[in-house]
Amino acid sequence: MQPFTTLTGPAAWLPRANVDTDVIIRIERLTTIGDRSRLGPYAMEALRYREDGSDDPSFVFNQPAFRGAPILLAGENFGCGSSREGAVWALQGMGVRCVIAPSFGDIFFNNCFQNGMLPIRLAPDAIEALARQCADGDAMTVDLTQCTLAAPDGSVAPFAIDPLRREGLLHGLDDIGLTLKDDTLIRAWQAADRQRRPWAWPAEHAA
Repeated sequence: MQPFTTLTGPAAWLPRANVDTDVIIRIERLTTIGDRSRLGPYAMEALRYREDGSDDPSFVFNQPAFRGAPILLAGENFGCGSSREGAVWALQGMGVRCVIAPSFGDIFFNNCFQNGMLPIRLAPDAIEALARQCADGDAMTVDLTQCTLAAPDGSVAPFAIDPLRREGLLHGLDDIGLTLKDDTLIRAWQAADRQRRPWAWPAEHAA
């Protein structure tokens, strides 16, 4: 998993509430496309393309200033709906590495951390203020090392994140990777416990 430290780039604003995982990536795309690195062109396709398959110029990511934008400013309850890790993969395939929204669907929120994407909860008025500053494609900076957001005018605001989640993103580790960081301690505890309670390790005790 690619570590996340700082990210600078345009921030595309999608002021829609309740953008669910089926809007982010349709389920049939996940069943017919085996390689998750190829999901990007299908991300948000109902919003992104016209019926004839051409780009809809009203969709923010189709506008020249925001093609490949790494930051998405979103509305309430982003990523709600069914459990679909592919929703995160599809957004990443479109270039997004950070989503800033007032609230998220719980499963989507957790899936972000397992795949190197940073979801940030921020008040609606703060998001709108960022969107106004970034409206012409001016870059903002997300700094996970300092837990700050720097707007194009240079103003800096803090954001909150769970410390363990932050550590995982900074080092490119999912939950399993975070656990294995303590592999030496785990093995030492296991060795000591085998001595204290051999009956709790029946297979090894029998051997």
